[in-house]
Amino acid sequence: MSIRLYALEGCPWCEKVHDALADAGIEYETTWVDALHSDRDEVKRVSGQRGVPVLVDDERGVTMAESANVLEYVERTLA
Repeated sequence: MSIRLYALEGCPWCEKVHDALADAGIEYETTWVDALHSDRDEVKRVSGQRGVPVLVDDERGVTMAESANVLEYVERTLA
């Protein structure tokens, strides 16, 4: 899968990104992360920080954080 979303269960910003991807009919894989920031090593490895959501688009070589940026990317590039 070329689109991966790093998300936290119950995170409202992550849910917005999930909804946008689903509404656009985009296939993606979700990697659920630990609630503790200190345990989000995989998120830090791919994005340089531990916050979620983080979207990784392997096909386009894009990794981004911040839900507003991700939502804009989904709308402008993926939808």
